[in-house]
Order: sequence, then C-alpha cells, then structure tokens
Amino acid sequence: QVQLVESGGGSVQSGGSLRLSCAVSGITYGSYCMGWFRQAPGKEREGVAGIARDGMIRYADSVKDRFTISQDNAKNTLYLQMNSLKPEDTAMYYCAADLFCLILRKDMVRTTVDYWGQGTQVTVSS
Repeated sequence: QVQLVESGGGSVQSGGSLRLSCAVSGITYGSYCMGWFRQAPGKEREGVAGIARDGMIRYADSVKDRFTISQDNAKNTLYLQMNSLKPEDTAMYYCAADLFCLILRKDMVRTTVDYWGQGTQVTVSS
C-alpha cells in the first residue's frame, strides 16, 4: 500500500517559517522524482518545487529564494523548508511522487504524478 503522509502545516504570520515533511512508504523511493504542489481555494493545483533522484531541483518562480526542497533517502522522507512566508502562500500543500519526472519541467506538469499525499494546510496571515 502506497502512502505519502504530509505533516508540518499550520498557521503563521507573514514573514514566518514552516517546514513540511512527507513520509513515503510502499514505493521504491529512489525510483521516483518527488515534489510539492499547492492548491488555494478556487485555483488550480500548481507546482512549488521538485527534486530528482540525482538531486536536480526545480522551483516555481514564486517561491524561489524562499523555499528549499530536500530529501532524506535513508528515511524515505521529503521536506519543504518555507521561509519569508506571504499571505499568497496560503494553500493546501501536497506531496507527489512522479516516476517520469515531468514535475521537474519548467511547467511542473502534474498530470503524470503517480501518487499524491492527502495534503497539509498552510495559512499565512498578514
């Protein structure tokens, strides 16, 4: 049974920080590219950051220089360190596993994602 379980979401004030985690089980973690997506109410799900098996990283322009994606292959865990949070970062954040690594493209394709987590809510107040 494949499970992607996010944690670490919460409510913070503008300028604050949060660290999201995604614990992965049921798949060969090293075979997948991993990523974070987010979806705000009334908006489409969008890519935030992705990381490849070889460590290649992609960030959405809106989070570059503020967010950092990382992973611990030994723990099968993906992280997203979010600093300098803004109200527009408010969204449900989802962990994703993508065997074909299209999430590493500049447009961070989500349609080929194989597995999704259940999401963790991030709320940033001004």
